[in-house]
Amino acid sequence: MLIYDGIIEKLQSGGGVTVVFNELISKSSDYSFISYNQESKIAMSSNTIVKKYRKLERYRDVALDNDNDNMLFHSTYYRLPLKKNLPIITTVHDFTYEKFNKGPSKLVHSWQKNRAINHSNKIICVSENTAKDLLRYCPVNESNIEVVYNGVSNDYRVVEYNGSYTNEVVFVGARGGYKNFSAAIDAVSLCSNLSLSIVGGGPLSAKEIAYLDFKIPNRYNWLGRLSNDELNNVYNRAYCLLYPSSYEGFGIPVIEAMRAGCPVIALNLSSIPEVSGNAAILINELDINLLSEALKSLDNIEQRNSYIQAGLLNSQRFSWDKCYEETNKVYQSLK
Repeated sequence: MLIYDGIIEKLQSGGGVTVVFNELISKSSDYSFISYNQESKIAMSSNTIVKKYRKLERYRDVALDNDNDNMLFHSTYYRLPLKKNLPIITTVHDFTYEKFNKGPSKLVHSWQKNRAINHSNKIICVSENTAKDLLRYCPVNESNIEVVYNGVSNDYRVVEYNGSYTNEVVFVGARGGYKNFSAAIDAVSLCSNLSLSIVGGGPLSAKEIAYLDFKIPNRYNWLGRLSNDELNNVYNRAYCLLYPSSYEGFGIPVIEAMRAGCPVIALNLSSIPEVSGNAAILINELDINLLSEALKSLDNIEQRNSYIQAGLLNSQRFSWDKCYEETNKVYQSLK
């Protein structure tokens, strides 16, 4: 039996990690899901065991009610079981803490992550780039590493393409630090015919609004947190997705946009070239002029259509069915 530890639900309200495990569990059969949430968004069925969330629970080892010798343990976020000699799988999504954080939060996070990795029989990395980072920050036996790409929801698709599109440049997700939100604003400011549609990432701060009003007054809109269907509609009508992040463990929005027939502009860094293939406009450095030139290049209909078609083809490499099948092979190798 597979035991999923659902601690991630107490650490974030949504996000990529939650999406990954929601998809995996929805395709699993013989499993138990340990939840600390009475209204679990990942799994709430006869397979779910609800436990009380205690102080510092995220750092505690997990007590298992079942003492079956055939169990496998897979935590949603770097925890270990109390039971010894149990096959353990850990998924590593990225190394943002190690690269961009400082102080106690970085030390505690790295301690917990490295402890989980070093006690795991198999480590799943969501990209080759993440696997490379793993060997840098927490060297392990390479034979224990399996690269399993994330998938993309079937909710993302071309609705009806007739060659028309709006002037919306879409920015998706968190906006702090290495996500380079201000660079996206600056690039759009150099393209007077374009506007910026901002998705997710929480409400705009006063500082962000002030900068937006200074750089692109009346040319931006925060759309809030959208459902897959709503975001798919945005991608379908958009001028492009602008994704100037300096680091991603995988970069799911890139593939979501491609599946919806939306051209992508991103940085040629971390996992992005691996995931996007030759189907995105990739900029070799964070340069505002280069980003704005890339935006302007999509005015060329022939070039725009070539990126749309390449993106649709590239996105076929990724699916949650494939992600589950490859993850399940990892499980089977430990039985």
